[in-house]
Amino acid sequence: MPTSATTTTSEHSPIGLTRVQARRIAVRAQLLDAARPASVVDVVRGLNVIQRYPYADIAPSADLVLWSRIGARYEPDDLQRALEVDRSLLELDGMIRPMEDLALFLAQFALPPKYAKTREWLELNHEFRDDLLRELYDRGPVLARELPDTARYPWPSSGWTNNRNVTQMLECLMMRGEVAIASQEGGARTWDLAERVYPEGLPVIPVDQALAMRDDRRLRSLGVAPAKGPKQPLEPIDVGPAGLPATIEGSDVAWRVHPDVLPWIDDDFEGRTALLSPFDRLVYDRIRTQGIFEFDFTLEMFKPKAKRRWGYFALPILHRDRLVGKLDASADRKAAALRVNAIHEDVPFTTEMRNDVDAEITALARWLGMRVDRVGSH
Repeated sequence: MPTSATTTTSEHSPIGLTRVQARRIAVRAQLLDAARPASVVDVVRGLNVIQRYPYADIAPSADLVLWSRIGARYEPDDLQRALEVDRSLLELDGMIRPMEDLALFLAQFALPPKYAKTREWLELNHEFRDDLLRELYDRGPVLARELPDTARYPWPSSGWTNNRNVTQMLECLMMRGEVAIASQEGGARTWDLAERVYPEGLPVIPVDQALAMRDDRRLRSLGVAPAKGPKQPLEPIDVGPAGLPATIEGSDVAWRVHPDVLPWIDDDFEGRTALLSPFDRLVYDRIRTQGIFEFDFTLEMFKPKAKRRWGYFALPILHRDRLVGKLDASADRKAAALRVNAIHEDVPFTTEMRNDVDAEITALARWLGMRVDRVGSH
C-alpha cells in the first residue's frame, strides 16, 4: 500500500558526486548491477514504470527491459500473467506500473482533462461515452475495433489519431478511471470496465501528495536525476523537488539524489554487461544520459535510413558502470536469426569487453530462440 513520500523537500548543501559515483548509483538503482532481481513484479516495483511499446525490430521493449534485468529466466508469459491473471501490475497511459500505485492516480482521475480540446470533445460526445460504457458492461472485455463508433463529433487531429474515435474515447475514459486495459490479444488491447479490472479498497490520495510520491518514486528508481526536464507525453523524466540537491562533476545541471541511495556511494560496486532497449529508463533522458554517462544516444527508428548513425533499433550497451556502445541488430524470425549488423564502439573495446558483449548477444539470441548471424563487422 502506498505510504507518504520519504524524501524531504528542505534544501541542504548539494551533495557532490563524481561521475563514477553517479554512474554506479544510476546503474544500481535501475537494477542493472550484478545482483539480478527475482521476478517481473520486483523489477516493475524497482523501476517504477516500464514503457509499453510493442513495435520493435528485436522484441517488444517491455520484454527487453525485463530480460536485461532478470536474464534467461524471464518469459513474456510472466509479464502477461502479472498483468492479466494476478493483477499485480497494470497498464496505464502507456506505462506498466505496480497495481498498488493505482492509488496515486485515483484523485487525478476525478479532475477535468488537462487540455481544453479534450474537455470540449468529451462534452460534445457524452452520448458516445455512454454508448461505449454500455457496450463494455454487456460485452467486455473487448477489442477497440469491435466497439461501435457512435461519435457525433470526430476527434480532430493532424496525426494518426484523426477520427479514431473509439480508441480516443477509451484512452480518455482510462484516464478518468472508468475503463481499463484488461488484456492483450496479439498486440491489441482489450478493454473492460475499470471496476472489473482494478481492486477495491485502494485509498484515494490527494493529488498534491500523490504527485510528490510519484516524484519520489521516480527519483528512487533512477537514483540521481535532473530536477527539471522537458515535458513528456507519458511519464515525466524530471523529479521536481524530490530528494536532495546534488552536483555531478563536469555538469552544470541541477541534480537531485534520493537519500536511500546515499549509502551506495561508499559501497563496493559489482557490475555486468547488458543490452538495453532504446526505451530503457537508464538511457531515456538524453540530459541525464549525457550528464552522467557522457553517452550520446537517440532512437533512430523514425529517421530516414540515410541519416541513421547507429541503426533502426540500436540497443545501448552497458558494461559495468559505463555505456560503451550500441548494437545494431534485428531479428529475422523466418530464418530464426538475430542479425548483428554492426557494433558501434563509443570507446575502444578491450578483449574482456568484447567477450562480454559477444556473450550477451549470444544470450539474447538464445532467449529469442535464434542463432547469431553476424552480417556486419564487429
